[in-house]
Amino acid sequence: MKAKKYLVLAAMAVMVAALALVGCSSGSSSSSASASASSSSASASASSESASASSAAAGEIALVTEGKLTVATSPDYPPFENLENGEYVGLDIEIAKEVAKRLGLEVEFKTLQFDAIIPAIAAGGQADMGISGFTVDPDRAKEIDFTGSYYVDDQAIAAMKDGAITADNADAELNKEGVIIAVQSGTSGEAYVQENYPNATAQAYGNSTDAFAAMQSGQANAVCTNKAVVEKMLADAYQDAVVVKSIATGEEYAIVVSQDNHALTEAINAALAEMGADGTFDKLLQQYM
Repeated sequence: MKAKKYLVLAAMAVMVAALALVGCSSGSSSSSASASASSSSASASASSESASASSAAAGEIALVTEGKLTVATSPDYPPFENLENGEYVGLDIEIAKEVAKRLGLEVEFKTLQFDAIIPAIAAGGQADMGISGFTVDPDRAKEIDFTGSYYVDDQAIAAMKDGAITADNADAELNKEGVIIAVQSGTSGEAYVQENYPNATAQAYGNSTDAFAAMQSGQANAVCTNKAVVEKMLADAYQDAVVVKSIATGEEYAIVVSQDNHALTEAINAALAEMGADGTFDKLLQQYM
């Protein structure tokens, strides 16, 4: 399934410029946004490419700091963003670096808790864009602009191998009173648990690392978050846990930008289009996914 998803993502990257997400959707409706975006032609990316370069040169893009793209992220969400030896690493980090490069700007990362990023972008003054595995969602779109999407992911639920929750009984066991499912605050995983397991407690944590630590220490019975993150966490640090349920939500990830800075949104979309067309996305996906 992972290989199949990669092929889908590679194809999406080539046409990423076409994703003009008006009133962007959540996981369940993001597929329709992707389908409508696919109808736009690659020729639009060529014109927007030159437009983004000229607008950046002309200073039409509003920036927190002149000559610099300030990027808000929550670096606790591998393989998308994480801190290793004090350095920001991950797919989202490389995308942000590449976007800044193509806009002729330096890049500076700013750490914020996940659920604080969108309010910060909407308010302005702290960062120019946010990238942190944001699922395109209509409620979020009321506050900020989404760029075209750059990745599609699903939800997954992990539990300890020696626990009562297994792949065979997951739905029944997860929806019991007293069961605690760790989630990251403000995420689509939190919303999924609240909607689908109303008898359980969706225990929110500020970051995904704390959510997984809670499961391993026995403070939570399971963790629900995006599948790529679950797989990375289990492979690297939580090998005593296992995926007990995968949910095909088809969530699209996109960059968030202030609604008052449409020129920046357009410039980022042009940069994403170039990255899809010249194979940059393929290379990054091979490296991180």
